[in-house]
Amino acid sequence: MDILVVGGGGREHAICWALSKSPKADKIYCAPGNAGIGQIAELVPIQVNEFERLTAFAEDKKVGLVVIGPDDPLAEGIVDVFEAKNIPVYGPRKNAAHIEGSKTFMKDLLKKYNIPTAAYEKFGNYEAALAYLRSQSVPIVIKADGLAAGKGVTVAFTREEAEQALADIMVDKVFGSSGSQVVIEEFMEGQEMSILAFVDGETVRPMAAAQDHKQVFDGDKGPNTGGMGTYSPLPHIDNAIIEEAVEKIIKPTAKAMVSEGRSFRGVLFAGLMITPGGVPKTVEFNARFGDPETQVVLPRLKSDLLDIFLASLNGTLDQVEIEWSEEAAVCVVLASPGYPASYPKGLVISGLDTVSEAEALVFHAGTSRNEAGEWLTSGGRVLGVVGRGRDIAAARERAYKAAEKIQFEGKHQRSDIAAKALV
Repeated sequence: MDILVVGGGGREHAICWALSKSPKADKIYCAPGNAGIGQIAELVPIQVNEFERLTAFAEDKKVGLVVIGPDDPLAEGIVDVFEAKNIPVYGPRKNAAHIEGSKTFMKDLLKKYNIPTAAYEKFGNYEAALAYLRSQSVPIVIKADGLAAGKGVTVAFTREEAEQALADIMVDKVFGSSGSQVVIEEFMEGQEMSILAFVDGETVRPMAAAQDHKQVFDGDKGPNTGGMGTYSPLPHIDNAIIEEAVEKIIKPTAKAMVSEGRSFRGVLFAGLMITPGGVPKTVEFNARFGDPETQVVLPRLKSDLLDIFLASLNGTLDQVEIEWSEEAAVCVVLASPGYPASYPKGLVISGLDTVSEAEALVFHAGTSRNEAGEWLTSGGRVLGVVGRGRDIAAARERAYKAAEKIQFEGKHQRSDIAAKALV
């Protein structure tokens, strides 16, 4: 069958790459895609929020499956639009994607169903939020309610930083209407962990666990980004903790969504914190594949991704066999200078053609090509370089070795991706 993947970042490149390995996949389209994705899929110049143009394209090309990558179109109901036209589409409907679209909804859902998460309060009024904030100790976490491209969360270590974050969200509206409400929650210490799961109603099939590195600088310093690197598996985290997270957080959440009349079908992504006592708690839920977690999880998937998507749509997700490789994968993100703040575009990238797939996978997040055929930067996160190996150390070495071959002016990368797993 022909497939349309909606989105244009590193996550969508990884999805297209995994789908291209299926014998059932014929032509793959990606809208809008990016220059790197254009090497394995036909790019379609339609933006992710142009629902009518996307459905018209899918009908015209008679695609057998549409896969939605990013959060914004899911929150806006893109799946409902495709379903109304009887076009097979993989992803949660608008009412289920609300688990990511509203942090207040998500926190209230977890509270109602006694699913472990940090203590919190929510506010729609700046003065009330400020008064509460001043009554709390630091560190503390301030979250814009709505979607903010992974940047709406501030972990404040000083009172000044906390008050500035609150003012940025509610007064200066740096995230627009996403900041009309805020969640203020207790700071949780511990190890972060990401578990993505294929979900269809109450059927939950967890993927291999991963760990993201959100802050821009080494040692988890600096502002949050969309993710500077990730790795899988997590040899330093006990399997019993991972199983507890699935049994006490992800499965009960899927069941709670069914109870609320918001049955979830698609990828449910749990961002978790493992407390010093070894107890997993929920930091957030996303309603789609994570970025850059997907870039290390899908390379470890031995089963056919297309089969899993189709089983979800056919109601047979509980019956499909899902196998994972023992191999480790480490992704190092190469970012533009200045990211996550303002950054230049159009910087020439060299060395991409010197990295073979046998050495490392290179997933394009923000690239374009000029008429001369040169690769150029076009985003904050430019490339995700993924090394694979028998263990984290081997995979990490391959990722960094390949990353060194790729250069552009002001290239920024963290040097400590996956270092926690080597201790």
